[in-house]
Amino acid sequence: MEGLTSVVHGLTSAQVAGAKANHVPRRSSRSLSAILRANVFTLFNLVIGVLWALILIFGEWQDGLFGLVIVANALIGIVQELRAKRTLDRLAVINEAPVRVRRDGEERLVDPRDVVLGDLILLGPGDRLLVDGEVVHSDGMEIDESLLTGEADPVHKRPGDRVLSGSFAVAGSGAFVSTRVGTDAYAVRLAEEASRFHLAHSELRAGVANFIKYITWLVVPIGALLIYSQLNNSADLGTAITGAVAGIVTMIPEGLVLMTSIAFAVGVVRLGRRRCLVQELPAIEGLARVDVLCLDKTGTLTAGGMDLDQVLPVGDGEPVEQALAALANLDDHPNATAEAIKSRHPATPAGWSARASVPFSSARKWSGADFGTRGTWLLGAPDVLLKGGDAYDRATELAASGTRVLALCRTDSLERAQHGHAEIEAVALVTLSQRIRPDAHETLRYFAKQGVTVKVISGDNPLSVSAIATGLGIPGAERAVDARTLPADPAALGELLDRHTVFGRVTPQQKRAFVTALQARGHTVAMTGDGVNDVLALKDADLGIAMGTGSPATKAVAQVVLLDDTFATLPHVVGEGRRVLANIERVANLFLTKTFYAIVLSLLVGLAGIAFPFAPRHSTLTNALVIGIPAIFLALAPTLERSRPGFVPRVMRFAVPAGVLCALAVLATFWAAHHGSSDLLEHQTAAVITLFLTTWWVLVLIARPLNWWRGALVGAMAVLFAIGLALPFVRDFFALQPGDLGNDLTAVGISLVAAVMISVAVKLAGTLRP
Repeated sequence: MEGLTSVVHGLTSAQVAGAKANHVPRRSSRSLSAILRANVFTLFNLVIGVLWALILIFGEWQDGLFGLVIVANALIGIVQELRAKRTLDRLAVINEAPVRVRRDGEERLVDPRDVVLGDLILLGPGDRLLVDGEVVHSDGMEIDESLLTGEADPVHKRPGDRVLSGSFAVAGSGAFVSTRVGTDAYAVRLAEEASRFHLAHSELRAGVANFIKYITWLVVPIGALLIYSQLNNSADLGTAITGAVAGIVTMIPEGLVLMTSIAFAVGVVRLGRRRCLVQELPAIEGLARVDVLCLDKTGTLTAGGMDLDQVLPVGDGEPVEQALAALANLDDHPNATAEAIKSRHPATPAGWSARASVPFSSARKWSGADFGTRGTWLLGAPDVLLKGGDAYDRATELAASGTRVLALCRTDSLERAQHGHAEIEAVALVTLSQRIRPDAHETLRYFAKQGVTVKVISGDNPLSVSAIATGLGIPGAERAVDARTLPADPAALGELLDRHTVFGRVTPQQKRAFVTALQARGHTVAMTGDGVNDVLALKDADLGIAMGTGSPATKAVAQVVLLDDTFATLPHVVGEGRRVLANIERVANLFLTKTFYAIVLSLLVGLAGIAFPFAPRHSTLTNALVIGIPAIFLALAPTLERSRPGFVPRVMRFAVPAGVLCALAVLATFWAAHHGSSDLLEHQTAAVITLFLTTWWVLVLIARPLNWWRGALVGAMAVLFAIGLALPFVRDFFALQPGDLGNDLTAVGISLVAAVMISVAVKLAGTLRP
């Protein structure tokens, strides 16, 4: 970049102060106003608000307790999401890689939001372009625009060429002047149009949204029928309105969306404490569904950085050390290999000035330079540069031990070498030692135990990758596959991927093809990585996971970033996703059982033209004890249950028969009590006892397996209900009158029969884990 310094000095401080800044919304969280709107202005809040007003006008205030649900839901949802937002925003700031700019003639690092229109931005391999601009300097700079255009090949950029935000540098270095920043930038406008930028799919949220949509359509006609029947059945307008409201309110699963949001938000906060940034909330559930985890060896199984081990000359009389030093010091932004060589050779030898150079790229797997009278030299993968011979055989032996091997070669022409037509002669072999992550063994054992298949895909020599993977105990690691021999056909590629575990010499485009082929075979794929060669695969994977020290481009496209670069954090991400999905399924079973028993009950009461079996305050009491309070504990509890596909049909298979049987039991109890000598309050009390006992049994089934705390939870709910029946002031407040022994025993008997039938029904449906 020295040539650039004398030509372009960048903006002055005064020019920066008056220029337009690069202000764009972070994708990791929504704004405060959006959070408030999402939690306050909901369809259910509107419906419950209208029903609340009706009770306050026509009924007794105790029957309006359900209206507090609006306030509680909104407050809890807002508080939890604000906690998550603070966590995400704090981690997002840590994750944002600073941008190198030249101002007042000096190179500076600035926050992405402090980049301004007209800034001179400097680029090196792995740097992400945050704004649009025009190239003013290029030293072999290649830009990958595949995330924007779909074109896989990097584009060589020259002065005067346009560059777009959303792309990233893969080789060489250069600089460009920003011409569009903030919301004017290409990638930001593309995101607003929901083009190639999309949120991670969430089956959980989609399923809950579908429940809400269909239930809304059912509530309207059934609610109208119920209101009509109650008005016809009762001469007292207040009693009619109260009965109708009791049925409609119970039909609404008002807490389901809240519990889903809380589970996601708490998951974000928990992972945030482990320095794990979840850039898209639905990604929390992504790893819970993953059954294949693709790992890039370098930076994932091995720690960042390498150490130069040996330099083994092939012949005599060649300036091996000088050539190595000259090649390693070519790039102002060296990769890990060049860094390892520079640690021993920190300066360019005298007389080794490059007339032309080709920067390293993952696709080429070599770099090179023409040093004039000193010759043209290449440094790269032996199995790419060499076609055989003693040096090739020796490199193969070294790679089989797990050592990373490079070949230092002479060639007759740098240009012909780029097209594969040059004569190349090996001069030396260079070995680099790689550092295995200390947490790799334990993490891989965890995934094996959890039934997640690991695929190691690397650009390194297959023998070297195999040796490291074998040492880590990865099944099938000894049968490494050279990706250059793999078929292009996606179906055939998918079959080979299913049979093998370790792959070497994988190009960036092949990594992307691996992800697509595995997905086509029905797998849910997570991809980890840290380098620019991983970006395409990370973007296409069901869940992309980037290392915190990875390239800015990698971290930009991933849904999850491990800020501490700790591979051992992955099991916690898996556990958090499984906790969210398994627990929300339990909670959904609770809420939708309530919804379906209310729908069936309201429909039958409306058609029969009888009084509704209980008042709103009765529903408030039972819902709090068998749904509201337990749901909070169940939604946040730890669990290692593996997520299973089919969330929506499985919940329906549980909630529909359970809800129908609960409704029939309540109606049977109310009908039996109605034919006795007791009054309406005693009829309703008997119905409430049946409602509690049947739904409490549903809670028992959902809470299984009953460990100590789940057993204590369901037991405490039964004790609280019994206390409520025993204490006079509680009975009076909730309008309970358990004075008729015959009615109460009938309620218990019908509840026992219903509990047996519910157990059989859900067992036949096969929806519950034992």
